[in-house]
Amino acid sequence: MVILGIDPGLAHTGWGIIEERQGSVRCRAYGCIETSAGAPLAVRLRHIADEIGQVVEGYHPDEAAIEGIYFGVNVRSAIPTAHARGAALVSCSLCGVEVGEYTPMQIKQAVVGTGAADKHQVIFMVKNLLHLDHEPRPDHAADALACAICHAHVRWARAAVGTMSHAANGGAIR
Repeated sequence: MVILGIDPGLAHTGWGIIEERQGSVRCRAYGCIETSAGAPLAVRLRHIADEIGQVVEGYHPDEAAIEGIYFGVNVRSAIPTAHARGAALVSCSLCGVEVGEYTPMQIKQAVVGTGAADKHQVIFMVKNLLHLDHEPRPDHAADALACAICHAHVRWARAAVGTMSHAANGGAIR
């Protein structure tokens, strides 16, 4: 299973490709899409959508995962992030890739074990979980990889619950 993770942002949209096999995850690629603050909004969004489309065409992910918007203290920054998120979602949809959506807390919980983890803890765990010999940079790419790992964990949990439900029903499919 190849999974595309996306950390949306108008100035910087991180992306990461992982491959999941038999409960193990490996990094295939990652990067960051940058847009110019001086460019019109529509141009910036088109650039994000085009670049995500190129990543999908280049790596053929089976599924994608995107981080939700965290309003926090600065609600004004949420609107540009929402625009970037929308561009990435449309790009995935146009390419026929299903997208799972996760809150920052869900991603931190899946990767670090606590929803209160800081950026350094997330980067450290992404490096270790993906068996990298370096910390993925920039932070936006590390966050995108964390989002993809979260999606893999959710898939594993659903598969385990499905297996348990199947066994509890005496093997009968309902």
